[in-house]
Amino acid sequence: MFELNQYPLTYKKSALQPYISETTMDFHYEKHLATYIDNLNKAIKGTDFINLSLKQIIIKSSHSKETRYTFNNAAQVFNHNFFFNCMKIGVPQNLPKKLFNSFDSLDDFKSQFKAVANTIFGSGWVWLVTEAREYKIVKTANADTPIAHNQTPLLCLDLWEHAYYLDYQNKRGEFIDTFLNHLINWEFVESCL
Repeated sequence: MFELNQYPLTYKKSALQPYISETTMDFHYEKHLATYIDNLNKAIKGTDFINLSLKQIIIKSSHSKETRYTFNNAAQVFNHNFFFNCMKIGVPQNLPKKLFNSFDSLDDFKSQFKAVANTIFGSGWVWLVTEAREYKIVKTANADTPIAHNQTPLLCLDLWEHAYYLDYQNKRGEFIDTFLNHLINWEFVESCL
């Protein structure tokens, strides 16, 4: 069974202020992530998924209508934990060296990432991933996650309303810019490369 304390924040809930409020982090972490964990535990109880890792559950449940509820909750646990790790306050001067061949500059990366983010209608995620040794910026809808598509995530941005609405309301573009300019944890990204 999964527990919230298996996915601790690496910073205080107030650490991302003024860009993300403690109130938003409290709701996002303590309520939304906790609910996905609770729902996942209910979904896997008494099934073959009970002894699998989170990633194994996601991959095994990703292609079946019968296991869609399990997939959605498992993927949301993974996505949220990954997103929380992708953030800290800081402004990098350059991209990690391994990304130089895929993006001309940090500004080029931000521009491409923002362009993909702006195409999301409704709830979803924007990701920097590796696939077949290439770096790509992709989007997923709802609870979908790159690991269900043989991609390795390096960075993600949560564009579900609960991630930003208390602080930014309907200014999703401002939230995207804030994430790109002030919140990316490039050390975490490099650890995933």
